[in-house]
Parts: sequence; structure tokens; C-alpha cells
Amino acid sequence: MSHEGIRFVSKNEEAHTSPENRSLSREAVTPQKVRVLISEGKGLEIDWADGHKSAWTFPWLREACPCATCVEQRTLEDRKPGEAKPKSATLLPMYVPPPKPASAHAVGRYAIQFNWQDGHSGGIYSWEYLRRMCQCSACKLAAAEVTGIPN
Repeated sequence: MSHEGIRFVSKNEEAHTSPENRSLSREAVTPQKVRVLISEGKGLEIDWADGHKSAWTFPWLREACPCATCVEQRTLEDRKPGEAKPKSATLLPMYVPPPKPASAHAVGRYAIQFNWQDGHSGGIYSWEYLRRMCQCSACKLAAAEVTGIPN
């Protein structure tokens, strides 16, 4: 068994790790209110127990699908979660409607799953994953300060 991807981090190093690897409090990953705005075509909004508010558009969520197939595809294309696929260079590109779920449902008490209109439904978006991928300006700024890479 290979341990290439495993890295042990001390408590002192943890303060300087990327937001994706930093530990979160229970309140930070506990949603108080979840709104899936399907009929409006907007996206997902979560009010967290620690007072933070997060929102994601449906296109961002579809491109950030955490299923193994989508993660592998993004890795091959060197894209970050939520980053759109490059547009093809055809003269007359076909219209593709923006991603939108047909439905959404809770997965236990730890996640939400979307059934996308394109037929994909493999991704389970855990509350922790969504909080780590918060798209608010404060979280993006904090991530840029830690990594030195703007989102």
C-alpha cells in the first residue's frame, strides 16, 4: 500500500495549511438553514450554526461535483472545483443550458445530493466540503492570504 498522498501535520503547521486542510468547528459545518433555489435557478444558500452565510450558483456546484469521476476529470484538465471547462473553439458552438438540478435531497445529516438535469447524480456534497468551498468574498480572501493564490 502506497502512502504517497499522506502528509502528517503538527498543530503548529496546521495554522499555516490551506483552507481545505484546516480543521473546522462543529458549528462551522452544521447548517442552520439550507435553501435550494431550483425554481429561481439561482443555487444553494446555507446559513451555518456559527453565523456564517454561504452561497453557490448551480453552475459552480455542477463543476465542483465531488464524485470520483468528476474529481478525476478536473485533475486531468488541471481545473479547480467550480472552475468551468474550457469552451471549444468551434465556429458555431451549440447552446448548452446552464446546469440546474432536477431535484435535491438530504443525505443523512451530513450532506446534500443533486440530481442534475444532465443525468449526473453521483456527487454527495458534504456540509464540510461545502463550507471549505465557500465562495463568499471573506473566505476567498482568507484562502488567498493563506495560499498566496487568488481564487
